[in-house]
Amino acid sequence: MIHESFFLCLWIWFSHGVIGDTDEVKSVSVMEGDSVSLNTDVSEVQRNDLILWMFNVNNSDTLIAEIHRQNIYIDDSVVRFRDKLQMDSQTGSLIIRNITTEHSGLYKLQIIKAGVTYKSFSVAVYAPLPIPVITRDTSNCSSSSSSLLCSLLCSVLNVEYQEKNTYSCVINNPINNQTQHNINIAQLCHPCPELLQQSQSVALSVSIVIVLVLAAVVAGIYLQHRKCKQPRSQDLTTKEQQMSE
Repeated sequence: MIHESFFLCLWIWFSHGVIGDTDEVKSVSVMEGDSVSLNTDVSEVQRNDLILWMFNVNNSDTLIAEIHRQNIYIDDSVVRFRDKLQMDSQTGSLIIRNITTEHSGLYKLQIIKAGVTYKSFSVAVYAPLPIPVITRDTSNCSSSSSSLLCSLLCSVLNVEYQEKNTYSCVINNPINNQTQHNINIAQLCHPCPELLQQSQSVALSVSIVIVLVLAAVVAGIYLQHRKCKQPRSQDLTTKEQQMSE
């Protein structure tokens, strides 16, 4: 539990917030699951030094850790910080272990030595980024579209197909990025299913027409051959009859 004798120090803190000038806020970005150290820039904490760490929730400051007479106090009553906080006994720096997005926010530091020093840290915690997945956008497939056009979806970006080109897809946030390299356009880009089915139907129809035409040609040749052969047989029969008479 936080030492009860520090209500006066808290009053100094709030008074500073009301009537004093605040220092520039330092921005800190960290990946979820990592640990972050908020540094006091104190080389060594002396016995009479008082160091207070506050976390701002809904515009209200909550005391979460302190050093008094070189003793460290961590407030375990704040659920989001339970088993997460450490303080460096030499410098008074605050360490947040295995940080999560719920630890994003404004941290205030008050150092009381011969005078009072104030620092503020704005901590932004980012979730890990997944490797981008490249998918084919078939929404533009239609009977009027060309099979040579291909759209790929990378996050919210569209990539148009160009033969022999290579592509990469990158997603990022202020502290991290993930890239999908060497996207194989040839494997991803192929005729739309509708167009492929259409082309197969057309090919089948053309094949049937060709077969029918060939069948008609063969039948015509066969009939013509029979027609030419039949009169010759009749002439031979007539000649044979004349010779027998």
